Formats: sequence, C-alpha cells, structure tokens
Amino acid sequence: MPRLSVILITHNEEKDLPRCLDSLKGVADEIVVVDSHSADRTRDIARKYTDKVFERDFAGYGPQKQFALEQASGEWILNLDADECLTPGLAMEIRTYFQKGDPVPNGFWIPYENYFLGRRLRFGGSFREHHLRLFRKSQGHYAGRVIHEGIAVSPPLGYLNGRIRHESYRGFTEYLEKCNEYTRLIAGQKFAQGRRFAAWHHLRLPWEFFVRYVVKLGFLDGQAGFVYAVLSAYYAWLKHVRLLDYERGEGI
Repeated sequence: MPRLSVILITHNEEKDLPRCLDSLKGVADEIVVVDSHSADRTRDIARKYTDKVFERDFAGYGPQKQFALEQASGEWILNLDADECLTPGLAMEIRTYFQKGDPVPNGFWIPYENYFLGRRLRFGGSFREHHLRLFRKSQGHYAGRVIHEGIAVSPPLGYLNGRIRHESYRGFTEYLEKCNEYTRLIAGQKFAQGRRFAAWHHLRLPWEFFVRYVVKLGFLDGQAGFVYAVLSAYYAWLKHVRLLDYERGEGI
C-alpha cells in the first residue's frame, strides 16, 4: 500500500491545528509541518503528532509549500491548511483507495464544505468549491508565487466525493487580519506583473456582491450569506485598490 505524507505550513495556528491533525489519524503515514516562527504553541502542538516539524522564514506560500513537499517521504502527498480537516467520509474514502493499491490518477480534486460564522455555506459560490490537494509526489510541484500558489500536477486527475471541512475565520478580527495580509500579497504580486490600478476596479465591489448574493443565491444562507457576500466583495475590491500603495512605493 502506498505511503501518504500530509504537509502543512503554519503560523500561529494553536487554535485550529489540533482539530486538523486529529482528523488525520488512521490516514496519514507521515505528517510534515513547516512553521514560520509562530509566537504561540503551534510547534509544541505539532510535535505531539509528528517529529517532522521544521522552522523556516516565510518566503511566500509557494516556496513554503514546496519546501514542505521536499521534506516528505511518502509517494503520495495530501496538502492541508491548519484551518482545514478531513471529514470522516473523506478519511474513509482515502483509506479505501490506498488499501486497493496505487490509484491510477496522479492527483485528485477534493470538494470543500465552508463554514462562516458557525454556519455551513451552501450557496454564494461556496458549495461547488474544489481544490487539488491529494497528488502523487513525483508528479507535483508548487509554483514560486507568494500567494495563490497552486500545485501543478501531471494528468490524469480524478475526483473524490468526501469533503474537506474549512473553517477559515473564527470571527471578524481574524477575517480582517487575514484580509489585510492576503490583499497586500496579492497586490504586490499583481504590481510585479505590471498591473496598475484603474478607476473601473471600483466596480468590483458592487459586482462581486451582486454575483455572490443574487446570482449565486447567497441570500439563501441567511445572515451568514449576506455578511460573507459583503466581505468577499470588499476583499475583491481591496486587492486591486491596494495597487495604489505600491504605485506610491508604500506597498510593503
């Protein structure tokens, strides 16, 4: 049966990490954690589950995940974030696949179930979300991008039915902190690619809200759906407006 290594990159994840790592019991043959100098108990918690805990300066999401990938010894890799965990159905599906032998595809797209303000989002574009997270190590490579790193995996690719549970924000404070960091990185990446702010970018805010809340039926998720649509629209707008910081030389 092929070996499965789970890789995670972390920074101040003591609240979410135990749930994530607990979901890997009976699935992972190896866990690799690469931490970027957490100020909380993240590394101590990780060491209760694995002896492969590395501390490394954060060089961007792509380089950080590629480093984690290179430390893994399994033939197969499952990439998770600390605020994600395997649902029991997905854990069983992965075990069943590997017990049958080496799967034919080189990677698998996995569906997500997203939670916001304690409620699972079923509309607004969240329900159909899939990410390529399980792949054959010899066929995968992370790009060197600082954010939205992606994983390049040679075909063929397959799809799993079990879901990853994603609880990215415990509250508004955490959302705004992550929004600030992510939009800064995205704007910097866009600026380096030659992108500049244009007045029409202001239209991203009402358009994004309309698409998520009306077209994609976000209103059916109640109050959580409304708030999520508003914040998603703000995020889409801010990552373009922050190009102005870089144009003035104040982006970092």
